[in-house]
Amino acid sequence: MGRSLKPFKRPWLWAGLWMLAIAVVVIGSLLPGKDLPPLPVSDKLEHFAAYAALSAGAVQLFVRRLSWGFVCVLLVLLGIGLEFLQAKMALGRMLDRYDALANTFGVLIGLATAFTPLRDALLRLDRRL
Repeated sequence: MGRSLKPFKRPWLWAGLWMLAIAVVVIGSLLPGKDLPPLPVSDKLEHFAAYAALSAGAVQLFVRRLSWGFVCVLLVLLGIGLEFLQAKMALGRMLDRYDALANTFGVLIGLATAFTPLRDALLRLDRRL
């Protein structure tokens, strides 16, 4: 899978799960408002957590800082783009700049995991399995 991924025994599994998580965020963002389950937390917290998980996943998968930065920029752009799509698709949802801001803060917090001992947690797990 190239030089950007960490040396996993199962790179396709981890990259596939990460891409599946991205797909879940995209699909969840484009569901009509009436089809969304009510949750006991703020939707801003949901946005923050989803994008933090996606960017932390990039830190887990990719070895190069350039890759982390590229993916994080793409995630921020994805969040902004999905907000515009929500407004344009008449799904009973609207563009909310604070959702995009929560997404961006989530991306930054997920990226910050690169500077913690958690940076290689998935690699260690992969080697144990």
